[in-house]
Amino acid sequence: MNDVGGSDLSGSLAAARGWRERPIAALDLGTNNCRLLVARPGGLGFTVIDSFSRIVRLGEGLAASGRLGEAAMTRTLAALRICARVIRRHRVARLRAVATEACRRASNGAEFLVAVERHCGLRLEVVDHEEEARLALLGCLPLIEAEARAVIMVDIGGGSTEVMWLDRISGVGRSVSVPLGVVTLSEEFGADGGVARYTEMVAMARDALGHALRRIGGLGGKLDSALMIGTSGTVTTLAAVHLGLQRYDRQRVDGLALPFAAVAEVGRQLRALSNEQRAAHPCIGRGRADLVVAGCAILDAIHATWPVARLRVADRGLREGILAELVGQSLDAARLAADRAA
Repeated sequence: MNDVGGSDLSGSLAAARGWRERPIAALDLGTNNCRLLVARPGGLGFTVIDSFSRIVRLGEGLAASGRLGEAAMTRTLAALRICARVIRRHRVARLRAVATEACRRASNGAEFLVAVERHCGLRLEVVDHEEEARLALLGCLPLIEAEARAVIMVDIGGGSTEVMWLDRISGVGRSVSVPLGVVTLSEEFGADGGVARYTEMVAMARDALGHALRRIGGLGGKLDSALMIGTSGTVTTLAAVHLGLQRYDRQRVDGLALPFAAVAEVGRQLRALSNEQRAAHPCIGRGRADLVVAGCAILDAIHATWPVARLRVADRGLREGILAELVGQSLDAARLAADRAA
Protein backbone atom coordinates (compact mmCIF):
# COMPACT_ATOMS: atom_id res chain seq x y z
CA MET A 1 0.00 0.00 0.00
CA ASN A 2 1.25 3.49 -0.81
CA ASP A 3 1.05 6.31 1.73
CA VAL A 4 0.85 9.56 -0.21
CA GLY A 5 2.24 12.78 1.24
CA GLY A 6 3.74 11.30 4.39
CA SER A 7 4.75 14.69 5.85
CA ASP A 8 1.10 15.26 6.84
CA LEU A 9 1.44 12.55 9.48
CA SER A 10 3.57 14.74 11.73
CA GLY A 11 2.10 17.14 14.21
CA SER A 12 -0.88 17.16 16.51
CA LEU A 13 -3.68 14.65 17.07
CA ALA A 14 -5.84 16.92 14.93
CA ALA A 15 -3.41 16.52 12.08
CA ALA A 16 -3.48 12.74 12.53
CA ARG A 17 -7.27 12.78 12.51
CA GLY A 18 -7.18 14.88 9.35
CA TRP A 19 -4.92 12.25 7.75
CA ARG A 20 -7.45 9.52 8.51
CA GLU A 21 -10.23 11.62 7.05
CA ARG A 22 -8.41 12.42 3.82
CA PRO A 23 -9.39 10.50 0.68
CA ILE A 24 -8.27 6.95 -0.01
CA ALA A 25 -7.89 5.34 -3.42
CA ALA A 26 -7.88 1.97 -5.17
CA LEU A 27 -6.30 1.36 -8.56
CA ASP A 28 -6.86 -1.85 -10.53
CA LEU A 29 -4.76 -2.49 -13.62
CA GLY A 30 -6.17 -5.49 -15.42
CA THR A 31 -5.62 -7.18 -18.75
CA ASN A 32 -8.25 -5.01 -20.43
CA ASN A 33 -9.00 -2.05 -18.16
CA CYS A 34 -7.27 0.52 -15.99
CA ARG A 35 -9.64 1.69 -13.25
CA LEU A 36 -9.36 4.04 -10.30
CA LEU A 37 -11.70 4.91 -7.44
CA VAL A 38 -11.14 7.74 -4.98
CA ALA A 39 -13.27 7.74 -1.84
CA ARG A 40 -13.70 9.59 1.43
CA PRO A 41 -13.83 7.42 4.57
CA GLY A 42 -16.83 7.99 6.81
CA GLY A 43 -18.51 6.05 9.58
CA LEU A 44 -18.10 2.35 8.88
CA GLY A 45 -17.64 2.76 5.15
CA PHE A 46 -16.68 5.16 2.39
CA THR A 47 -18.21 7.44 -0.23
CA VAL A 48 -16.80 7.47 -3.76
CA ILE A 49 -15.89 11.03 -4.79
CA ASP A 50 -14.07 10.44 -8.10
CA SER A 51 -13.38 7.68 -10.59
CA PHE A 52 -11.52 6.93 -13.79
CA SER A 53 -11.79 4.02 -16.19
CA ARG A 54 -10.18 3.39 -19.54
CA ILE A 55 -9.93 0.32 -21.77
CA VAL A 56 -6.18 -0.06 -22.38
CA ARG A 57 -5.92 -3.71 -23.53
CA LEU A 58 -2.61 -4.19 -21.76
CA GLY A 59 -2.82 -7.92 -22.49
CA GLU A 60 -3.33 -7.53 -26.23
CA GLY A 61 -1.36 -10.29 -27.96
CA LEU A 62 0.00 -11.60 -24.66
CA ALA A 63 -1.35 -15.14 -25.13
CA ALA A 64 0.60 -15.54 -28.36
CA SER A 65 3.83 -13.73 -27.48
CA GLY A 66 4.11 -14.10 -23.70
CA ARG A 67 5.05 -10.41 -23.50
CA LEU A 68 3.35 -7.04 -23.12
CA GLY A 69 3.40 -5.20 -26.44
CA GLU A 70 4.88 -1.74 -26.90
CA ALA A 71 1.63 -0.17 -28.07
CA ALA A 72 -0.29 -1.73 -25.18
CA MET A 73 2.25 -0.46 -22.63
CA THR A 74 2.16 3.03 -24.15
CA ARG A 75 -1.66 3.14 -23.90
CA THR A 76 -1.52 1.92 -20.33
CA LEU A 77 1.15 4.41 -19.22
CA ALA A 78 -1.00 7.23 -20.63
CA ALA A 79 -3.97 6.05 -18.54
CA LEU A 80 -1.85 5.61 -15.41
CA ARG A 81 -0.49 9.16 -15.75
CA ILE A 82 -4.09 10.39 -15.61
CA CYS A 83 -4.67 8.24 -12.52
CA ALA A 84 -1.60 9.76 -10.87
CA ARG A 85 -2.89 13.27 -11.54
CA VAL A 86 -6.30 12.43 -10.03
CA ILE A 87 -4.63 10.95 -6.95
CA ARG A 88 -2.47 14.05 -6.45
CA ARG A 89 -5.39 16.41 -7.02
CA HIS A 90 -7.39 14.78 -4.23
CA ARG A 91 -4.37 14.64 -1.88
CA VAL A 92 -5.00 10.94 -1.32
CA ALA A 93 -3.64 9.71 2.00
CA ARG A 94 -3.69 5.96 1.36
CA LEU A 95 -3.56 4.17 -1.95
CA ARG A 96 -3.42 0.52 -2.89
CA ALA A 97 -2.61 -0.01 -6.55
CA VAL A 98 -2.72 -3.56 -7.89
CA ALA A 99 -1.97 -5.31 -11.17
CA THR A 100 -3.48 -8.65 -12.12
CA GLU A 101 -3.23 -11.30 -14.84
CA ALA A 102 -1.39 -9.46 -17.62
CA CYS A 103 1.46 -8.44 -15.34
CA ARG A 104 1.44 -11.84 -13.62
CA ARG A 105 1.80 -13.69 -16.90
CA ALA A 106 4.03 -11.45 -19.04
CA SER A 107 7.76 -12.16 -19.12
CA ASN A 108 8.35 -8.40 -19.16
CA GLY A 109 5.71 -7.64 -16.51
CA ALA A 110 8.24 -6.66 -13.83
CA GLU A 111 10.08 -4.45 -16.32
CA PHE A 112 6.83 -2.69 -17.16
CA LEU A 113 6.07 -2.01 -13.48
CA VAL A 114 9.48 -0.35 -13.12
CA ALA A 115 8.53 1.89 -16.05
CA VAL A 116 5.21 2.69 -14.38
CA GLU A 117 6.96 3.86 -11.22
CA ARG A 118 9.52 5.87 -13.20
CA HIS A 119 7.03 7.59 -15.53
CA CYS A 120 3.92 7.82 -13.33
CA GLY A 121 5.19 7.72 -9.76
CA LEU A 122 2.93 4.77 -8.94
CA ARG A 123 4.07 1.54 -7.29
CA LEU A 124 1.84 -1.30 -8.46
CA GLU A 125 1.60 -4.53 -6.51
CA VAL A 126 1.09 -7.72 -8.52
CA VAL A 127 -1.51 -9.71 -6.56
CA ASP A 128 -1.99 -13.45 -6.88
CA HIS A 129 -5.25 -15.10 -7.96
CA GLU A 130 -6.41 -15.79 -4.41
CA GLU A 131 -5.94 -12.18 -3.31
CA GLU A 132 -7.69 -10.92 -6.44
CA ALA A 133 -10.72 -13.15 -5.75
CA ARG A 134 -10.78 -12.23 -2.06
CA LEU A 135 -10.78 -8.50 -2.75
CA ALA A 136 -13.47 -8.83 -5.42
CA LEU A 137 -15.70 -10.76 -3.03
CA LEU A 138 -15.08 -8.23 -0.27
CA GLY A 139 -16.19 -5.49 -2.65
CA CYS A 140 -19.43 -7.38 -3.33
CA LEU A 141 -20.40 -7.95 0.32
CA PRO A 142 -23.20 -5.34 0.30
CA LEU A 143 -25.04 -7.39 -2.35
CA ILE A 144 -25.09 -10.66 -0.39
CA GLU A 145 -28.63 -11.60 0.62
CA ALA A 146 -29.24 -12.52 4.25
CA GLU A 147 -30.73 -15.92 3.41
CA ALA A 148 -27.79 -17.02 1.25
CA ARG A 149 -25.76 -19.66 3.09
CA ALA A 150 -23.06 -19.74 0.42
CA VAL A 151 -21.80 -17.30 -2.18
CA ILE A 152 -20.27 -18.07 -5.57
CA MET A 153 -18.44 -14.97 -6.78
CA VAL A 154 -17.55 -14.89 -10.49
CA ASP A 155 -15.08 -12.35 -11.86
CA ILE A 156 -14.56 -12.67 -15.62
CA GLY A 157 -11.46 -10.66 -16.42
CA GLY A 158 -9.51 -9.93 -19.55
CA GLY A 159 -6.81 -12.56 -19.02
CA SER A 160 -8.25 -14.85 -16.36
CA THR A 161 -11.47 -15.77 -14.61
CA GLU A 162 -11.68 -16.03 -10.82
CA VAL A 163 -14.38 -18.03 -9.03
CA MET A 164 -14.64 -17.98 -5.24
CA TRP A 165 -16.91 -20.03 -3.01
CA LEU A 166 -17.63 -18.66 0.46
CA ASP A 167 -19.47 -20.74 3.05
CA ARG A 168 -21.02 -18.02 5.19
CA ILE A 169 -21.72 -20.30 8.13
CA SER A 170 -18.20 -21.63 8.59
CA GLY A 171 -16.50 -18.59 7.09
CA VAL A 172 -14.41 -20.90 4.89
CA GLY A 173 -13.68 -19.71 1.37
CA ARG A 174 -11.95 -21.36 -1.57
CA SER A 175 -11.10 -19.97 -4.97
CA VAL A 176 -10.10 -21.22 -8.38
CA SER A 177 -8.45 -19.27 -11.17
CA VAL A 178 -8.94 -20.17 -14.83
CA PRO A 179 -6.22 -18.77 -17.15
CA LEU A 180 -8.84 -17.69 -19.67
CA GLY A 181 -10.50 -14.30 -19.98
CA VAL A 182 -12.40 -12.28 -22.53
CA VAL A 183 -9.28 -10.97 -24.26
CA THR A 184 -7.44 -14.28 -24.47
CA LEU A 185 -10.55 -16.24 -25.53
CA SER A 186 -11.64 -13.72 -28.20
CA GLU A 187 -8.12 -13.61 -29.64
CA GLU A 188 -8.13 -17.39 -29.85
CA PHE A 189 -11.35 -17.43 -31.88
CA GLY A 190 -10.84 -14.48 -34.22
CA ALA A 191 -12.14 -11.07 -35.20
CA ASP A 192 -15.85 -11.93 -35.24
CA GLY A 193 -15.71 -12.48 -31.49
CA GLY A 194 -16.20 -16.22 -31.82
CA VAL A 195 -19.81 -16.07 -33.02
CA ALA A 196 -19.33 -18.70 -35.73
CA ARG A 197 -17.68 -21.13 -33.30
CA TYR A 198 -19.54 -20.26 -30.13
CA THR A 199 -20.13 -23.90 -29.10
CA GLU A 200 -16.40 -24.55 -29.38
CA MET A 201 -15.70 -21.45 -27.34
CA VAL A 202 -17.98 -22.62 -24.52
CA ALA A 203 -16.40 -26.08 -24.65
CA MET A 204 -12.91 -24.59 -24.33
CA ALA A 205 -14.01 -22.53 -21.33
CA ARG A 206 -15.63 -25.59 -19.71
CA ASP A 207 -12.49 -27.66 -20.26
CA ALA A 208 -10.29 -24.95 -18.74
CA LEU A 209 -12.62 -24.61 -15.75
CA GLY A 210 -12.79 -28.38 -15.27
CA HIS A 211 -9.01 -28.68 -15.39
CA ALA A 212 -8.60 -25.90 -12.82
CA LEU A 213 -11.16 -27.51 -10.50
CA ARG A 214 -9.49 -30.93 -10.73
CA ARG A 215 -6.18 -29.34 -9.87
CA ILE A 216 -7.51 -28.00 -6.55
CA GLY A 217 -9.82 -30.94 -5.81
CA GLY A 218 -13.12 -29.15 -6.44
CA LEU A 219 -14.71 -26.01 -5.13
CA GLY A 220 -17.62 -25.40 -2.79
CA GLY A 221 -20.52 -27.58 -1.77
CA LYS A 222 -24.28 -27.87 -2.28
CA LEU A 223 -26.04 -25.23 -4.36
CA ASP A 224 -29.01 -25.07 -1.97
CA SER A 225 -29.34 -21.43 -0.86
CA ALA A 226 -26.22 -20.49 -2.82
CA LEU A 227 -26.08 -17.02 -4.34
CA MET A 228 -24.05 -16.40 -7.51
CA ILE A 229 -22.68 -12.88 -7.90
CA GLY A 230 -21.09 -11.77 -11.16
CA THR A 231 -18.66 -8.88 -11.19
CA SER A 232 -17.24 -7.96 -14.59
CA GLY A 233 -17.89 -5.91 -17.69
CA THR A 234 -19.51 -8.96 -19.27
CA VAL A 235 -22.13 -9.26 -16.55
CA THR A 236 -22.95 -5.56 -16.30
CA THR A 237 -23.20 -5.32 -20.10
CA LEU A 238 -25.64 -8.25 -20.23
CA ALA A 239 -27.73 -6.61 -17.52
CA ALA A 240 -27.81 -3.25 -19.33
CA VAL A 241 -28.83 -4.87 -22.63
CA HIS A 242 -31.49 -6.92 -20.83
CA LEU A 243 -32.94 -3.72 -19.34
CA GLY A 244 -32.95 -2.03 -22.75
CA LEU A 245 -30.92 0.91 -21.47
CA GLN A 246 -30.02 3.57 -24.01
CA ARG A 247 -27.38 4.90 -21.65
CA TYR A 248 -25.57 2.84 -19.03
CA ASP A 249 -27.04 3.44 -15.56
CA ARG A 250 -25.09 1.93 -12.67
CA GLN A 251 -27.95 2.54 -10.24
CA ARG A 252 -30.24 0.25 -12.25
CA VAL A 253 -27.61 -2.40 -13.00
CA ASP A 254 -25.79 -2.84 -9.69
CA GLY A 255 -27.62 -5.42 -7.57
CA LEU A 256 -30.00 -6.56 -10.33
CA ALA A 257 -31.12 -10.20 -10.02
CA LEU A 258 -30.97 -11.65 -13.52
CA PRO A 259 -32.52 -15.07 -14.27
CA PHE A 260 -30.15 -17.26 -16.27
CA ALA A 261 -32.89 -17.71 -18.86
CA ALA A 262 -32.61 -13.95 -19.47
CA VAL A 263 -28.80 -14.22 -19.60
CA ALA A 264 -29.11 -16.86 -22.32
CA GLU A 265 -31.57 -14.74 -24.31
CA VAL A 266 -29.36 -11.65 -24.22
CA GLY A 267 -26.42 -13.79 -25.28
CA ARG A 268 -28.38 -15.01 -28.32
CA GLN A 269 -29.29 -11.43 -29.21
CA LEU A 270 -25.66 -10.31 -29.06
CA ARG A 271 -24.43 -13.21 -31.15
CA ALA A 272 -26.99 -12.30 -33.83
CA LEU A 273 -25.36 -8.86 -34.22
CA SER A 274 -22.26 -8.03 -36.22
CA ASN A 275 -19.20 -6.62 -34.51
CA GLU A 276 -20.11 -3.15 -35.81
CA GLN A 277 -23.67 -3.45 -34.51
CA ARG A 278 -22.41 -4.47 -31.07
CA ALA A 279 -19.96 -1.54 -31.14
CA ALA A 280 -22.84 0.83 -31.93
CA HIS A 281 -24.83 -0.31 -28.89
CA PRO A 282 -24.73 2.49 -26.28
CA CYS A 283 -24.04 0.03 -23.45
CA ILE A 284 -21.33 -1.95 -25.24
CA GLY A 285 -19.16 0.34 -27.37
CA ARG A 286 -16.18 -0.37 -29.58
CA GLY A 287 -13.93 -1.31 -26.68
CA ARG A 288 -16.08 -4.30 -25.70
CA ALA A 289 -17.74 -5.26 -28.99
CA ASP A 290 -15.36 -8.10 -29.78
CA LEU A 291 -15.08 -9.26 -26.16
CA VAL A 292 -18.65 -9.59 -24.91
CA VAL A 293 -19.34 -12.83 -26.83
CA ALA A 294 -16.29 -14.45 -25.23
CA GLY A 295 -17.57 -13.27 -21.85
CA CYS A 296 -20.94 -14.91 -22.53
CA ALA A 297 -19.17 -18.17 -23.39
CA ILE A 298 -17.24 -18.14 -20.11
CA LEU A 299 -20.41 -17.34 -18.18
CA ASP A 300 -22.23 -20.21 -19.94
CA ALA A 301 -19.41 -22.56 -18.94
CA ILE A 302 -19.61 -21.41 -15.32
CA HIS A 303 -23.38 -21.82 -15.21
CA ALA A 304 -23.09 -25.34 -16.64
CA THR A 305 -20.81 -26.15 -13.69
CA TRP A 306 -22.95 -24.43 -11.03
CA PRO A 307 -26.52 -24.36 -12.45
CA VAL A 308 -28.12 -21.82 -10.13
CA ALA A 309 -31.34 -20.13 -11.20
CA ARG A 310 -30.19 -16.52 -11.25
CA LEU A 311 -27.23 -14.19 -11.18
CA ARG A 312 -26.84 -11.13 -8.97
CA VAL A 313 -25.16 -8.42 -11.01
CA ALA A 314 -22.40 -6.41 -9.35
CA ASP A 315 -21.06 -3.17 -10.78
CA ARG A 316 -18.40 -3.32 -8.10
CA GLY A 317 -15.55 -5.62 -7.19
CA LEU A 318 -11.81 -5.47 -6.63
CA ARG A 319 -11.51 -1.69 -6.25
CA GLU A 320 -14.39 -1.54 -3.78
CA GLY A 321 -12.80 -4.45 -1.92
CA ILE A 322 -9.55 -2.50 -1.57
CA LEU A 323 -11.43 0.55 -0.29
CA ALA A 324 -13.43 -1.59 2.14
CA GLU A 325 -10.22 -3.06 3.53
CA LEU A 326 -8.65 0.37 3.84
CA VAL A 327 -11.53 1.40 6.12
CA GLY A 328 -11.29 -1.79 8.17
CA GLN A 329 -13.96 -4.07 6.69
CA SER A 330 -13.37 -7.80 6.18
CA LEU A 331 -14.97 -10.99 4.91
CA ASP A 332 -15.88 -11.81 8.53
CA ALA A 333 -18.85 -9.50 7.96
CA ALA A 334 -20.39 -12.09 5.64
CA ARG A 335 -20.26 -14.77 8.33
CA LEU A 336 -21.63 -12.42 11.00
CA ALA A 337 -24.56 -11.48 8.75
CA ALA A 338 -25.29 -15.16 8.15
CA ASP A 339 -25.16 -15.88 11.89
CA ARG A 340 -27.66 -13.08 12.57
CA ALA A 341 -30.02 -14.37 9.87
CA ALA A 342 -29.85 -18.00 11.06
